[in-house]
Amino acid sequence: MRKLTQLLVVAVTLAATPAFAEMKIAVMNYQMALLESDAAKRYSVDAEKKFGPQLEKLKGLESDAKRIQDRLGKDGDKMQQAERERLELEFKQKARDFQFLSKELNESKAAADRDMLKQLKPKLDKSVEDVIKKGNFDLVLERGAVVDVKPQFDITRQVIERMNQQR
Repeated sequence: MRKLTQLLVVAVTLAATPAFAEMKIAVMNYQMALLESDAAKRYSVDAEKKFGPQLEKLKGLESDAKRIQDRLGKDGDKMQQAERERLELEFKQKARDFQFLSKELNESKAAADRDMLKQLKPKLDKSVEDVIKKGNFDLVLERGAVVDVKPQFDITRQVIERMNQQR
C-alpha cells in the first residue's frame, strides 16, 4: 500500500510540472502479452497433448477412489469385515497413487512451463523494447499498477503483434 501511495505522489507531482505534459506514457500487461502470443498458444496445445494422458490417468484414479468411497459409505455397514477391509485398502492405494502421480505431473508441467518461459522471455523483452522505441515512449507502466487507462495508451496488443512477427 505504501508503494502505491508513493507512486501516486510521484505521478501527481510529475503531472504538476510542465515537462510531464510533454511525456509520452503507455501501459502494458506483461503477462497477457506473454500468454496471448502465438508461441505461448502453441505451447499450451502441445502441453495438453503431452500431459493429457497423465491427466486422464489421474481422473480415472479419482473416479475409482470416489466410487469405492461411495460404496463404503453406502454399503459399508452391511459388508463382511474382510470385504470392507479390502475396499478400504484399495481406496488407500488409489489415494496414494493419485498423490504420487499428481505430484509427478505438477513437477513435470512446472519444469516445462519454466523452459517455455526461458525461451519466450527474451523475445518478449525484445518486442517490448522495439514497441517502446518505435512509439518513443518516455514511461511505460505495468497495467496492474494503473486504475484506469484509455485503450489508446495500452501497448499490449502492439507487443503481442511484434512478438508474433519474430521467429
